[in-house]
Amino acid sequence: MINEYDQRPWGNYTVLDEGENYKVKRIEVLPEKRLSYQSHRRRAEHWFVICGTAKVTLNDAEIIVKTGEAIDIKLGDKHRVMNPDAKELLMFIETQTGDYFGEDDIERYEDDFGRIA
Repeated sequence: MINEYDQRPWGNYTVLDEGENYKVKRIEVLPEKRLSYQSHRRRAEHWFVICGTAKVTLNDAEIIVKTGEAIDIKLGDKHRVMNPDAKELLMFIETQTGDYFGEDDIERYEDDFGRIA
């Protein structure tokens, strides 16, 4: 479903495009919020920051990704993104590649919103 919008406790995402082996989302992270520390079994991701600064945790290492920069998340990598800014929105484009893109392909290790099963 193209242009599918979903509000989350950390911000929101909009699906911009999708096909059999890819999905593209615009993700907006509110100031000082972060997504869960997670991994995927069936997809890799490429994040391109278009606004703000991303504090990325990738396999327990912290990496700063600024506007105009990108980072790759390989299949199985543990990852999380945080917006460290107190005022500005973080916005990035996420391109997923793989054979399945459902939200049930998320294994959460830590979550600020109690979403660990």
